[in-house]
Amino acid sequence: MKWKNRQGSGNVEDRRGMSGKMGAGLGLVGTIVVVIIALLTGSDPTQLLNQVNINAPTEQTAATGELNDEASQFVSVVLKETEVVWDKVFMEQLNAQYEQPTLVLFTGEVQSACGYASAASGPFYCPADQKAYIDLSFYTELKNRFNAPGDFAMAYAIAHEVGHHIQ
Repeated sequence: MKWKNRQGSGNVEDRRGMSGKMGAGLGLVGTIVVVIIALLTGSDPTQLLNQVNINAPTEQTAATGELNDEASQFVSVVLKETEVVWDKVFMEQLNAQYEQPTLVLFTGEVQSACGYASAASGPFYCPADQKAYIDLSFYTELKNRFNAPGDFAMAYAIAHEVGHHIQ
């Protein structure tokens, strides 16, 4: 596939180099403490929890235009190709609009709406947030461990996760 100089997707979040636990908020123990304090003081626990979550640090993401390494540009172009194909299939065959997933690039570990995951789990799709997640070191593993180098294996992994989104 000739992918260089082709349009990439606008649905890529680059969380590489960020802690997977960034923005996690209070955690279980902190949440329990806030609920107990709220109940003891006669306050509504949900209001306190919402206030704490508003003040919790959030993750920053990079737009697709800022993806400056070859691997991230490649996955962005492949994701765009899946969007073009599935937009057309949904419109022409189903008379429906395709809801495009987001692809999250991460390093080491990441927090999704499905929980924490490490790079060891490989690429995955989380239906709760409609995002596919991939640590680009997976491509090194494909090449070195599974003897599957090249663009096809890398593109297949992305298309596979998009397939979970379509399911």
